[in-house]
Amino acid sequence: MAATQRDDELKRQLRARFVGKKLNEVPTPSVVLDLAKLRVNCERMLDATERLGLLWRAHIKSHKVLFSFPLFPSAVSRLAAIASSLGPQSLSLMIDNISQLSCVAAISATVPSSHLPLIFLKIDTGYGRAGVVPSSAACEALIDAALAEEAKGTCVLHGLYSHAGHSYGARDDLDAMYYLVDEFAGLARVARRVRAKSPDHELVLSVGATPTTTAVQYPCLFSAGGDAKERVGMAREVEMIVAELKGGGYRLEVHAGVYPTLDLQQLATHARDSSLMTADDIAISVVAEVASVYPGRGGNRTTEALINAGTLALGREPVADRGEDPDQDYSGWGILMPWGLDNPKPGPDFPRVHGGWQVGRISQEHGILVWKGRKEEEVPLHFGQRVRVWPNHSCIAGACFDYYLIIDSSGPKDEVIDVWPRWRGW
Repeated sequence: MAATQRDDELKRQLRARFVGKKLNEVPTPSVVLDLAKLRVNCERMLDATERLGLLWRAHIKSHKVLFSFPLFPSAVSRLAAIASSLGPQSLSLMIDNISQLSCVAAISATVPSSHLPLIFLKIDTGYGRAGVVPSSAACEALIDAALAEEAKGTCVLHGLYSHAGHSYGARDDLDAMYYLVDEFAGLARVARRVRAKSPDHELVLSVGATPTTTAVQYPCLFSAGGDAKERVGMAREVEMIVAELKGGGYRLEVHAGVYPTLDLQQLATHARDSSLMTADDIAISVVAEVASVYPGRGGNRTTEALINAGTLALGREPVADRGEDPDQDYSGWGILMPWGLDNPKPGPDFPRVHGGWQVGRISQEHGILVWKGRKEEEVPLHFGQRVRVWPNHSCIAGACFDYYLIIDSSGPKDEVIDVWPRWRGW
């Protein structure tokens, strides 16, 4: 059976098993996406980038035709097959080291001349994970080598790419806009060096991570709106650098990945106006069951409870603790939604202020719920109760499952309306 047929058959079987069931009838743990919230989050992003005249790249782990990890040898044969199959300008590669260009040449040697790969130079604008630092000797050497490969006809230097992963440490929209300006400014420095060596070279400048990218949704950007003086000034700075780079003939692109689902990490950044993001905008949750209850075991004699969702259901990625007191900011692994219980939602002061039932400890399959608050205000939990957990990071939590159960909060309450199998692979 062909791969497409297998996928179609799997989806048919999953739909037959789950569509029409309520969330209190599905196996636990299961991961759930709310289609109504996904739509709103996607529309907000598309509206903002369209208003600003920016190109948009949806980051979906590998970007489908942008291999988003710096190129390595064992990927050459499969990437060449993709380029040959999909046609001209179908494959983009990420390069941050001169040695990787030998892999680019190897791909080019096995594909038609019209199918040459496009390359992005990965630029480190402060995250420190991958990329070359602007104005460094390594960056200068990479530009020279990339232009030389382009001259040989083995690739096309398509653009410059930055990922501001450190913007996850932002705690308000002003922080996020600072990171965004830094990204544009860093790529601008490298772009000018490319143009100095190859005048009029066309380039796409691609910036983003969900906090910096969602910051472009700020109301006053390219509009007559207004807000606090400092924020308006920062928004205008974003507008000016965008206008300057467009005026220089560069094509500007933003990219992000978590923006449709959001999660507690994104809520903690407060990277956009509070009218555009609250806990109610988080579109992903994990359904779990209370398997045991331990009265008096927690701090201040509060209750703890065991749920069947630990590291393998929620992941193990913390929300950055920015408080002076390590025990003050939120340090859990998920927060219970107010779904069937009166649990407080994280609000505008999250992560510094947080309360209610949280996943305080995790191991492989076990999640320990702890109560953050006064003992006398504790919301009761009972054996067999189903709960839904907002995870810290939706990318990690989603990767723990083979498929998503789809609901639509604008329609039948808590009813599965579809099932989306995940596409796995590297």
